[in-house]
Amino acid sequence: MKILMVCLGNICRSPLAEGIMKTKVPGNFFVDSAGTISMHEGEHPDKRAVQTAANHGINISNQRSRPITKADFDTFDKIYCMDIDVMADVVSKTRNEEQRQKVSLFLEVLGDHENAEVPDPYWGDMKNFEEVFQLLDRGCDAIKSQILS
Repeated sequence: MKILMVCLGNICRSPLAEGIMKTKVPGNFFVDSAGTISMHEGEHPDKRAVQTAANHGINISNQRSRPITKADFDTFDKIYCMDIDVMADVVSKTRNEEQRQKVSLFLEVLGDHENAEVPDPYWGDMKNFEEVFQLLDRGCDAIKSQILS
């Protein structure tokens, strides 16, 4: 199983989701992350994301931001988007219904469709990053249960 986590810049939410998910799935799973924009391409995750992950024993410091590519739609089995705008952008890049079916909102797996967006902590503080970590952790648990059942 290959899973891709996607947010806007690939420096806050999706790197955290990637790091968390890697701790929850078997080693034969491949988990990666990407952004819908290339503004931060090649950069490490935001220092606050790195610190928040480290506070939970997860090292995301070696990740590098990259934009989503056309090849990702062929490579990955599941593509999880952090918010509605990101999802709309990702869906607009799909070439067919098969690719479209791989794309979903990350938090939809929790069943609360009204609150299915992971807030972007970029303009916030460490408290916001911790809140996002907790949401992502719950979402990753639910995704793990869904895909391993």
